Amino acid sequence: MTPRSIIERVEELRILLNNAAHAYYVLDEPLINDSVYDRLYKELIDLEGKHPELKTSDSPTQRIGGEPVERFQRVRHRVPLFSLDNVFSFEEFASWHKRLNKTLQGKINREKLSSEASMVAELKIDGNALALTYQDGILLRAATRGDGEEGEDITTNVRTISSIPLRLLIKDPPPWVEVRGEAFMPDAVFSRINLEREGRGEVLFANPRNACAGTLRQLDPQVVASRGLDFFAYTVHLSPDLNSRDDSFLNLTCQWEALSWLKRVGFKVNPHAAFIQNLDQVRAFSNKWASDRDQLPYATDGLVIKVNDFSLQSSAGFTQKAPRWAIALKFAAEEVPSKLIRITFQVGRTGAVTPIAIFEPVLLAGTSVSRATLHNADRIADLDLCSGDTVVVRKSGEIIPAVVRVLKELRPSFAKRLIIPNQCPECFSELERELGKSVTRCMNTACPAILRGVLRHWVSKSSLDVEGFGTKLIHQLVASSLVHSIADLYRLDLHALTSLDRMGPKSASNLISSLDASKKQPWHRQLYGLGIDHVGAVNAKSLAKKFQNSDQLSSAVSNNFDAVQSISGIGPEIASSLKEWFSKDSNQKILFDLKEVGFSLGKVDVLEKASAHQEDLPKPLEGRTFVLTGIMNSLNRNQAEILIEEAGGKVSSSVSSKTDYLVAGNKTGNKRIKAERLGIRIIDEIGLMDLLNPDSPISH
Repeated sequence: MTPRSIIERVEELRILLNNAAHAYYVLDEPLINDSVYDRLYKELIDLEGKHPELKTSDSPTQRIGGEPVERFQRVRHRVPLFSLDNVFSFEEFASWHKRLNKTLQGKINREKLSSEASMVAELKIDGNALALTYQDGILLRAATRGDGEEGEDITTNVRTISSIPLRLLIKDPPPWVEVRGEAFMPDAVFSRINLEREGRGEVLFANPRNACAGTLRQLDPQVVASRGLDFFAYTVHLSPDLNSRDDSFLNLTCQWEALSWLKRVGFKVNPHAAFIQNLDQVRAFSNKWASDRDQLPYATDGLVIKVNDFSLQSSAGFTQKAPRWAIALKFAAEEVPSKLIRITFQVGRTGAVTPIAIFEPVLLAGTSVSRATLHNADRIADLDLCSGDTVVVRKSGEIIPAVVRVLKELRPSFAKRLIIPNQCPECFSELERELGKSVTRCMNTACPAILRGVLRHWVSKSSLDVEGFGTKLIHQLVASSLVHSIADLYRLDLHALTSLDRMGPKSASNLISSLDASKKQPWHRQLYGLGIDHVGAVNAKSLAKKFQNSDQLSSAVSNNFDAVQSISGIGPEIASSLKEWFSKDSNQKILFDLKEVGFSLGKVDVLEKASAHQEDLPKPLEGRTFVLTGIMNSLNRNQAEILIEEAGGKVSSSVSSKTDYLVAGNKTGNKRIKAERLGIRIIDEIGLMDLLNPDSPISH
């Protein structure tokens, strides 16, 4: 007798997975992430394998895929578009490979198997499978996978994808050829679209695959064209009647040759495919891309390993839902479920209250993760987060964990909806949320958490760059009531500092010296250090160039608002934030106190003379935009920015088509990849110094 608990678990998994498949394939509204679905699906396969009497015709394990949506015309695939079985570790892959060899040994000569059983490994692109039919070399039809037998005709939309040829690059094509591949949305495009959607107040796409699926099913092809989808071809099915003078058709005997042929006739093929001859090479290839995939400009969640020889593929055959000669080897999941323990609330320097989810530790991308930001009250509401929930946690390419959804099917009966509290968790003042804003704030300027945030920002490298001030020291200064404002830092003496834990006379003396040195920082750094909402380091420089000191800036935002908005990079939001900041008496007192402890809060004579002298110097970088990435050998980032700006150049934080140069140090990341894709000139630190020299050949 099968235990009742097993019967109930199989039924629970069957319902959950069927609902998830319907939501994903029919409604375009995914309920759970692929990695979570894969693990639950594997659990159901294992249970049905141990208890075959529980297997039913409506089980998702008996289905190739979901049903096609109704709004596009249904079309039948000439050759079934099968999905692949998955394995989740190299050991599982090795077991699959052993079973494959056993199957083949029973059907073909062992000598042939040992000499020809090579494989091809390709990256598994996280997109949407397409079947492209070409008649006499011209694109006739493009269809989605659908249920594997029938898909949706989305030809009009697919014609907008530039990497899909409308005509094959061959003179004498066969009567028909069907090309299979993956449509996908590059990461940079995905980020741009979500930023645009956020600006319009629209729901964000969960990941590039969802965004791609939604785009392919758009009714307006112009929307599809604007979203910049891409496509990699990965296999081909040829007409049995090859009345073609092109002998290359007849010579396609394996997957490796097929990839080469696809490139030749005009398709984009993923450049990272590998010819594999043994299991050790599979392991090495998998390990490489498991660690390097974040450097790619698109999402990949594993490898596809195929038997290379077409005749061996034919001998291996198919199961009911997948080929026996190919398998998807998934990388370690970047999304995993975990149990929510509680929510804590952090108060930042602007008073913004940020909820933080604390959950049971999970292993993500090789590290243990147990907390993630929930951003604001709206995010908690969107997730419909309750106590005791099971949440799905993602770790993005930036290594920032996030809660992406709740598995409501697993919600306990005692669950209670979670909200942001009415009182500040630090000072217990009433919290406020402005009408139309998503941020909840503590408005008490004396709140210890706000003060700690203000102090951390002031002493940071990009602001006043005061050495020796760590988080623990700032906590001590605030908790002991030695510091109530920025200016109080400059009133500290040896006696006060040495009264703190682990603070000796020498360390205290060094801190005082660092504080004194910070008074000489230029006006734009002082302005940025004030922490005015929306005023970043770049905008602070623009404002400091226009207004000689804090008095001029304060007068301008009060009496000449339009002049402030006319400055390049300063829009209405920043100008309004400046006006609001300078209008508060508490902030005017901050400025008064800083002047009292020795700050200029403006350009000093030496700097003004240096600035005037700079106007007379050549500007070899005039009109050129630079982006910095990586770690340089002799310059830090601030020094490089100063050199570029003094030479007339502009420093931007992100790579775009308007970027002229990427200055790359060691340990570069996605900025370099994007620059290479856009064809932007990449130089190193020596190249930058050459550009700064007006007589250098590289500068012309």
